[in-house]
Amino acid sequence: MTKYISLLRGINVSGHRKILMKDLKALYEKLGYINVITYIQSGNVVFESAADNPDDIRIKLEKAITENYDFSVDILVLNVSQFNSVLDSLPFQDYTLEQDGTKIIVTFLSDQPDKQSLEEIMTYAAPSEEMIPGNKALYFRFPDGYGKTKLTNALMERKLKVSTTSRNLKTVVKLAQLAKG
Repeated sequence: MTKYISLLRGINVSGHRKILMKDLKALYEKLGYINVITYIQSGNVVFESAADNPDDIRIKLEKAITENYDFSVDILVLNVSQFNSVLDSLPFQDYTLEQDGTKIIVTFLSDQPDKQSLEEIMTYAAPSEEMIPGNKALYFRFPDGYGKTKLTNALMERKLKVSTTSRNLKTVVKLAQLAKG
């Protein structure tokens, strides 16, 4: 069995595209995934599967959500090794999780965007905002908070032409801990 982490994009935001985590857990279990753990309401799921291809799992999950709800959801699925690699590559060293855990954001990408698109994205950033590209991830520091930036997932998806979903550092660290088990 391989352990995975799935990140659902844009659910339970301002009362839209609502999925209760107990229902999401039940859906994963119905699909045959085991040791399913959900974390907070934004669609983070740690689970195990005999499948060895994250894209096959993603397709199966997206189809099941579309069939069970009146909307579709983009999902990124990473095995724990891939997820931990993103966390281990965090370029910021001068932070404390307690103080900066909601100001440092990891944006997970479905594919690696081209350099020119990444440079263009930063033209939307405030002077205090910092972005460092990684492997299928972008690392942001938002000193004024994530809620005030123009660098939204919708903007990044339009400009980078990839699927994105973002989590604050506290959530990323907690998911890695849950996956360790």
